[in-house]
Formats: sequence, structure tokens, C-alpha cells
Amino acid sequence: MLQLKSKQSSFHCLLYNKIPDNHILKQIKRVVDFSFINELLKDTYCENFGRPAKEPELMCKLLFLQHIYNLSDEKVITEASFNLTYLYFLDVNPEDTLPERSLLSKFRKLKLGEQMLDEIIIEIVRQCVEKGLLNDSSVSIDATHVEANTIKKTPERLMKHLARKIIKSYQEETKKELENLPEVPNYKEISDHKQAKQVMKDYLETVIETTESNATTETPETNQLIVKAKEILDEPKFMNQTGIRSLIDEDARVGRKSKTANFFGYKVEFIMTTDQRIITAVRTANGAYVDGTLIEELLNDTLSSGLTINEFYGDKAYFRKSILEKIEELEAQSYVPVSSSAYRIDESEYSYNKDSDQWFCSQGNETVSRKYFKRKRNDAKSSIQEGYRYYFEKETCRSCPKHDDCAKKAVRKILYTGVNTIEFYEISQNQKTDVFKEKYKKRASIEGKNAELKRFHGLGRAKSYGLVAMSKQAKLAAIAVNLKRIAAIMTAKSSCFFEIFVSFRINYTF
Repeated sequence: MLQLKSKQSSFHCLLYNKIPDNHILKQIKRVVDFSFINELLKDTYCENFGRPAKEPELMCKLLFLQHIYNLSDEKVITEASFNLTYLYFLDVNPEDTLPERSLLSKFRKLKLGEQMLDEIIIEIVRQCVEKGLLNDSSVSIDATHVEANTIKKTPERLMKHLARKIIKSYQEETKKELENLPEVPNYKEISDHKQAKQVMKDYLETVIETTESNATTETPETNQLIVKAKEILDEPKFMNQTGIRSLIDEDARVGRKSKTANFFGYKVEFIMTTDQRIITAVRTANGAYVDGTLIEELLNDTLSSGLTINEFYGDKAYFRKSILEKIEELEAQSYVPVSSSAYRIDESEYSYNKDSDQWFCSQGNETVSRKYFKRKRNDAKSSIQEGYRYYFEKETCRSCPKHDDCAKKAVRKILYTGVNTIEFYEISQNQKTDVFKEKYKKRASIEGKNAELKRFHGLGRAKSYGLVAMSKQAKLAAIAVNLKRIAAIMTAKSSCFFEIFVSFRINYTF
């Protein structure tokens, strides 16, 4: 049952006067009104029954403190019990008792949903916009990887562990030993990786069949494990090592940092105001996530906070037709470098004339005709490939000194382009200008925000297991850095006002 109480009514609250006005928590409290949290979470509590509960606002503030100072559940309760600035920020009396750490964990897991955290981020940003603290019209987007709180395992090892769990569960539920079980293969002695996987798969399937024939309705846990093992084996990605890699954290996946380096865990993608560096939206996905997939949700959250977007910054991963179209719909200018995976024209060899719709090679030859084509791809990524074939002039190609290197055995060079190549060529030319290069330097601010989240707020590694827990961790970390940034902006404004005031006194005192 939720009961709202009057705050800081004790005589001992006079002690809070000792806190300096420029303290980070005092600056935050001066700008952000957290009372909306009680209204936001009231439906998660019973209105008339149950024992009195701690206010959601208090519990959320404890979580904010935890992520601002990167503390554990136990440490934040201990620190807040005797730290005056923490108690002031929490809106409690110095002598009040704080909740147990177990209650903080339960609140985070059971009461605080992902969508509620999104709404908290939006509301904090909206308050900053309304108070004139945030007037940035440019945003940047980026995704950062987060290591899972467990190690990744090979399919062989996972299948061995699954078989062991099934056998152990059956024996605990029935108090009997399973008979006619094959000996556990030593997959480490098998040099051929594919053969080792097949051997362990056969072993696990044998264990499943043997256990299934002996299982009854009185072995529910064993039956669940059998169903789970079958689902894992039926997933094609599992044997290819791109699916589940841990029984502890089943949502974590292997992702790519670069062409040569990978990681096991999650990706956190967020949008941030470029100049004032306030995070406006956050989304979390598994490590195999393709950057920009959830951009529509991120943009909607950003616009919901009252911000307008005139400029959009991103790295090469966001150079895709669908993303560029969304930015165009917002009537915003995009500053996203051309990606070689989307635009493959070698501009040192070819140039394009828009007026004549012709391509020119480095030797001066020009295309004389073009034809539209549509065909099936050889790879499995997409079924259809469409674009244009541009044909160079035969005689000029035949007499060209680079003919053998360029056209190979063909009589003339045929240049294949995609349906968006012309548009991307114009974007590529624009990005070579000094104006674009100077503007694009602003995107670097989001890299600093990534470093801050990882180094000071625990986003380098997951603290728990599962996608939901990781999402909550990322969003709470985003709120923490936002509150810190709000305090920094307030301090900068106060310093600026003080300098103007001193300058005025010096210049106009007679």
C-alpha cells in the first residue's frame, strides 16, 4: 500500500544548511522535480491493502545515487544512512530509517519496468527543455558494447552441461539413478571441431531420449529441461556458434567490435544532444544487434521530450537508406559518413556527371548507355539485387592501356551500380567539403560519453543476467550521467552569471 508522507519536516533538517550550494546533488535537486515518479509508478502498488510501502520516488533516487557513484545495493544504503548530502537528495529527515538493500533489489526487479525508465528519462529531459537549460537542436547516435557477466562457452561444452543438468534434475526428483546412459565423450580429444559438436549432440540426444522414456508428470523440472534442450538443439544458430552461448545468461550473444575482434554480451544504443551532451533515449539489445535497427524508437523518445532535431550525427554504421530517409522526414541535416558496405564506387577511378547521367573513368573514357537489371543474389542476405549497368565505349576501352586490368577478358568495362548509388555519390562529394568536415568533428562528443558510462558508471560489464536486467542497468546509468551533466550545466551558468556581475561592478562603480 502506497502512502505519501510529508518530507524533511524534522528540526534536524537544519543540518542540511551545511551542504554547499554548488554541491552536485543540490544542483540536481534545484532543477529536477522527481515527484512525477510517484504518479508514474502508483499503479504498481495496491491502493487500499498491504503494509505501507516506501515511496517510489525514494527508491528511484536511491538507484540514481547508486549509479551516479557506482555503488552496490548494500553500499548505497550504508553510505546514504550517514551522508548528509545523500539524505538531503533523498528528501528524508536525517534520523529516518532507509529501506533494506533487499527491498532495493526487489523494487528494481518487480516494480521498475523498462518503459517506466524510458518515461523517467523523457520527463527529466522535458523539464530541462521547459526551464531553458537544454536548447540543443542537434543529436548524435552511437552504440557501445557491454560484456556479459559470464563467459561464453562452445556448443560442445553447453551440450555437456545440458546433459548433466537433465540427469541431475531427474535423480533429485525421483531419487533414482538413470540406467543405460552412455559414457560422457571427451570432446577435447577430438581435433575436428565439427566432429566434436556432432559427437556431443548425439550424446545429448541419447540422454534426452533415455530420460524422456523414464520421466513422468512427477518430474516437472526435468520435463522443462528436456523441452529447453530440444529448443536449443533445433535452433540452427546454436551449432553455428551464433546463438545461445551460456546457460546462465541466455540472452547474451557474440557480436563484432571490428573485423578481427568480437565480444560476448550486449549492445547499448543511445541518442545524445551533441553540444550539451544530455542522453535523450536508450535501447539495449543482444551483442548481434545491427546498429540503427531501433532508431525509430530512439527518435520518437527524443521528440517526446520536446526537443527539435535539426542536425543528426552518426558514424558509418548508420549510413543506410532507411536511416537517411527517417532523418529526411524530420527535415534534419544528416552528418553521417559514407559507408563502403553501402557505397562501393572507387572515386579515384570513376566520377559521375549528373546532367548527362554518365560515368567517367580515370583514363577519360565515358559510358554511352545504361540498362536496368534485377537478379537474385548469390548470398543468403537478400534474395533480390537491382541496379544499373553502365556500358563504356568499346573502341576507347579496347585501346586503353589499362584494359587488361580494368575490363579483364571482356571487350569493354561494364560498371555495376545500385539503385541508390547516384544519391550516395552526391552525398560522398558533399562530405569532402570543409564545411562537412568541420561540422562532423562535433560527433566526437558522444565517444566521451561512452567512455564516461563505462569507466565511471559500470557500463563496461553487465551486473546481472538477461536482456531486461541489462536494459535497466543501461537506462539507470544514462539517468545518472544526465543528472551529473545537468549539475555541470547549472554550475557553468552560475559561474558565467557571477563573471558578468563582477564585470558590471568593476565597469560601473564610481
